[in-house]
Amino acid sequence: MSTITRTRQKTKTARWNAAGARRSVARCLPYGCVLLGAALWGCIGLFNRNLTALGFSAASIVVLRNVGTAALLALFFLLTDRSAFRIHLRHLPCFLGTGIVSVLCFTLCYFRSQQLNSLAVAAILLYTSPAFVVLLSALLFRERITGKKLLALLLAFLGCVLASGILEGGGLSLTPTGLLLGLGSGLLYAFYTIFARVALAHYRSLVVTLYTFIFASLGSLVLLLFGWAEFPAAAFSAESALLALGLVVLSTVLPYLLYTFGLQGLGDSGKTSILASIEPVIAAIVGALAFGEPFSLGALGGLACILASVFALR
Repeated sequence: MSTITRTRQKTKTARWNAAGARRSVARCLPYGCVLLGAALWGCIGLFNRNLTALGFSAASIVVLRNVGTAALLALFFLLTDRSAFRIHLRHLPCFLGTGIVSVLCFTLCYFRSQQLNSLAVAAILLYTSPAFVVLLSALLFRERITGKKLLALLLAFLGCVLASGILEGGGLSLTPTGLLLGLGSGLLYAFYTIFARVALAHYRSLVVTLYTFIFASLGSLVLLLFGWAEFPAAAFSAESALLALGLVVLSTVLPYLLYTFGLQGLGDSGKTSILASIEPVIAAIVGALAFGEPFSLGALGGLACILASVFALR
């Protein structure tokens, strides 16, 4: 074999290896985006708790989060790509679904569930969401409910149960209204994945996120009009401004962009929702590191179960 032939073969092999590496990265990127987005959602307590300590109510934090996110995204697209604002009127129901039905109503429902139930119970009811997504996706998008997906769903839910600490006893409480609100929060949380999946057939993930929060912010203004959201005097302090910026950028804009991009790349609503179940485990870790909350073996077991569910979905 001549030197020229060997060189050509090495070049071809290098190209094949490079192409294979690019395909591997392309396959893994959506998984990584969903997991990172969910991890950032799990950090929201860093900002919510400190804002609450400054006198912000749950409703005022919802308003701050939604309006701030819409304003930041709108400013970004005004400066970089104004074509993002062009949508068809027939697609408005999709964004009403992601913005009003899911983001706004889910948050209010979940916060109220936390008031009526113990936090562990509220968290478990919320994370019925992947089951709702799997069922709705099978009905609406004809996604197959495979044995692998059911196994991953079971592992993810078990991981959420362990991470919540509900199996370790303590003061657990559940009311009939709290049960309905908790299940409602899981269903409404699931609707973001369903409505966004429809919208992504027509728009980029960035545009879907933009209009989601435009409508969520418009809905949030209703809370102000009815006096359900009041801002304390501390709202105008530098500390509040920094916390609000962290809430908007790190725990809202980035995770929603990452999750929506991952959903677009995976093209499977049920799988995407199951992957996002890592959120409560990250929240437990943040609680332990930032607020001195106990981090039990159950939380480690929950992390192991959720990582096993991710492996099962590959």
